Amino acid sequence: MRLGLDAMGGDYAPKSTIGGALLALKELPSDDSIVLFGDEIIIKKQINKSGGNFDRIDIVNASDVIMMGEHPTKAFSQKPGSSIAIGFKYLAGGKIDTFSGAGNTGAMLVGAIYSVGTIAGIIRPCAATILPKENGKQGLLLDVGTCPDAKPELLYQFAIVGSLYAKYIYGIDNPKIGLLNIGEEEDKGNLVTQAAYKMMKEGKDFNFIGNIESRDLHKNKADVIVCDGFTGNILLKQIESMYRLITKRGWSDKFIESMNYENYGGTPILGINSTVLLGHGISNEIAIKNLILLSREVFKTGLNEKIKSAFIKFV
Repeated sequence: MRLGLDAMGGDYAPKSTIGGALLALKELPSDDSIVLFGDEIIIKKQINKSGGNFDRIDIVNASDVIMMGEHPTKAFSQKPGSSIAIGFKYLAGGKIDTFSGAGNTGAMLVGAIYSVGTIAGIIRPCAATILPKENGKQGLLLDVGTCPDAKPELLYQFAIVGSLYAKYIYGIDNPKIGLLNIGEEEDKGNLVTQAAYKMMKEGKDFNFIGNIESRDLHKNKADVIVCDGFTGNILLKQIESMYRLITKRGWSDKFIESMNYENYGGTPILGINSTVLLGHGISNEIAIKNLILLSREVFKTGLNEKIKSAFIKFV
């Protein structure tokens, strides 16, 4: 398997990306390789500086970089020589099996849609993140940023892909799907969540258990929690903030540590015709390593094919 990585993406790249790639190689099967996209001279220099070797590493030179603050669509189209653009060109051409990056999230999303395309029937791809539970298990929260203004139909589709992810990645049989809301009652929330509730209740594509309040996020009430990207992104960053505040005071246990984003690496873009993962901009070497390992896991399950099968009826 050939796992692609944007070596120039992230606040601490290329040190974090190269270091993470070298760590990942120690845990990957011997017939797997990592393809690094970025400035070849800088990458080779960093590999040597890190004390690594070039075994099972391929470097594809990219002379340009899409910076964090650039407009995603403009940057992707105006910088065809960037590490993100070339990485997606390789992914679309079948030269790599997965592509991951911790750089400009918008550019990664635009690249995914433009290069490999959205699965037929999917209105818009979304991003999901792991939601740790008090009982030690893992849940899923989606969307966390790609769709700030989600309509009811979109939330319904998020529930489908979230259910499939929980089933095939987490191994949860018949995952429980909850809709994030300001109350458990059916008539609570804004017009969007009220309409989404009705659709999800009447639907037959997943196991809907009703509304979930934010205070119950880490309980075992739901395996998958659905919300719009605006709410999900705020919630995700609040969880990250709380983790930093708690650990800064020297408090830690198994559950608190499960909130550390480094343990998961990143989040997949769900609803596209390939395997693309987004890493956190502040990713360190450990996070990048886990980002690469997760990309392999998602690809190996054949999740995209399962999502395609589920959405045939929407075409």
